Amino acid sequence: MTVAVETGLWQLDPTASTVALRHKTMWGMVTVKGAFAAVGGQGEVRADGSAAGTLTLDVASLDTGNTKRDTHLRSADFFDAGNHPQITFAARSAELRGDTVQVVGSLTVRGISRPLSLTARLAGTEADALTLDAEFTVDRAEFGMGWNQLGMIRGLTTIATTLRFTRAAA
Repeated sequence: MTVAVETGLWQLDPTASTVALRHKTMWGMVTVKGAFAAVGGQGEVRADGSAAGTLTLDVASLDTGNTKRDTHLRSADFFDAGNHPQITFAARSAELRGDTVQVVGSLTVRGISRPLSLTARLAGTEADALTLDAEFTVDRAEFGMGWNQLGMIRGLTTIATTLRFTRAAA
């Protein structure tokens, strides 16, 4: 499948986009799931067909369905929302290859940036909109989130995204 995406500026549609996480806890017996309610972003498709852009998550908008846990996740033990209210992913390059997009960028959590490469799937295209789905893992310890009472939290955190972009008005 060959898809042509128009050059220019694209804006994330937050009402049609989701960024969710899941992580096994309680020694792998329970999976904690949550989603960020406030997401923003934009990108630019260049004349050569490559793209770059930024995705921003409001840490305080993380909702796991448990108020006490959400408060703890916002604390200095985890995301430290008071000092680092946003998580950002800066995509330096995004290359369309068939119906997949190879993305290379930098993820910043708690003020700590780490390189991140991932493969997204082009889930839908229209004249003025496109949707990307991606799932990848991150190691929370790489971002200074080492809190682990009684060794309950092990392994990687899985991030699942559906991002819908619409062409920005010229």
